[in-house]
Amino acid sequence: MRPMLFRLGSMMFLEFFIWGAWFVTLGTYLGQGPLHADGSQIAAAFLSQSIGAIIAPFVVGLIADRYFAAQRILGVLQVAGAALLWWASQAATFPAFLTLIMVYMVLFMPTLALVNSVAMRHMENPEKQFPPVRVAGSVGWIVAGVLIAWLGWEHAHRLEWTFRMAAMASLLLGLYAFTLPDTPPLKRGANVSMSDILGLDSLRLLKSRSYLVFFLASVAICIPLSFYYNFTNPFLNDLGVRGAAGLQSLGQASEVVLMLAMPFFFTRLGVKKMLALGMAAWVARYVLFAYGDVNAGYALLVGGIILHGICYDFFFVTGQIYTDAHAGARFRSGAQGFITLATYGVGMLIGTYLSGFVVDRFTVDGVHDWRSIWMVPASIAFAVLLVFLFLFKERSARAAAAEPL
Repeated sequence: MRPMLFRLGSMMFLEFFIWGAWFVTLGTYLGQGPLHADGSQIAAAFLSQSIGAIIAPFVVGLIADRYFAAQRILGVLQVAGAALLWWASQAATFPAFLTLIMVYMVLFMPTLALVNSVAMRHMENPEKQFPPVRVAGSVGWIVAGVLIAWLGWEHAHRLEWTFRMAAMASLLLGLYAFTLPDTPPLKRGANVSMSDILGLDSLRLLKSRSYLVFFLASVAICIPLSFYYNFTNPFLNDLGVRGAAGLQSLGQASEVVLMLAMPFFFTRLGVKKMLALGMAAWVARYVLFAYGDVNAGYALLVGGIILHGICYDFFFVTGQIYTDAHAGARFRSGAQGFITLATYGVGMLIGTYLSGFVVDRFTVDGVHDWRSIWMVPASIAFAVLLVFLFLFKERSARAAAAEPL
């Protein structure tokens, strides 16, 4: 089994290496590179993630689950993605770049579900074996950031090479995918409704007040989340931080450590405290960014980045566990798909538009007022936290699953 887990871990490493290789520095490339994009244009490029997340269930539900083996679809999508990334690195205008990256993300986002499907289908005990395989993906993201910093592409204004590096890795994964164990569709010949694909049966979970509050908080917290993904790298480079992409990889390192420690914290803190700490970390992160700089405030920048582990694991991973327990076996799969669609689709979409507007609002003659910019997502996260603390009532997994739907 160990050789199989190594192969699956290699797949996961490449998957997230590809994403981390260009996504982290995208805002800097667009704003400081040859395309000279403004905040709204940068936000439009990041919007590709939300559009891809919305379309992904259709690709997986209509094609991967019914007609073709998952590893073959993964291979085709990654090979096609390699070509699109390479062309994007050569785009001479922003509209051309935006078109290419939009099409690319429509192809890439479904692969996140496909690699999970391939991995879990070939594990004897997914509950124990999947976490270390998934951690290999975080390591891939970290390696991409460290490599960019080591090569000095940000400082040298050669970030077009991040897309080419990602393209080469995508081609490698695409070819490698065809060698992975066969993962045939589970619903071949079955009738799959649109409700099944989108997980709309999970709407009945919202009849529970506790889950409704959690659901709305999940969508709302993704609004300030967009600010971090879209503008942290431009912010660090604007301040003059050397090797910003490498510094940001500390966030994924903290994510890995806390991911492995999740069982310890979960049993001692419970759902509400875990979720609240995750949201409070978002508030703290943006306040640290607002007052950080490359001199006396450098430690504040590092602290804000390291908080990523709490921000992500304590809220989103805990939320996945809570959703799994609340939905029960009957609605488990659909509920996970539905919450992902709502957060990374709807929540991030709203946040992406807002982040671009805010950055442009606090930019005069090309100079960013970063303190004012970061206090906006800090205020939003703080408001979401207060509403959540006041309205959310924690229930045990058994009680939640027993509530009438």
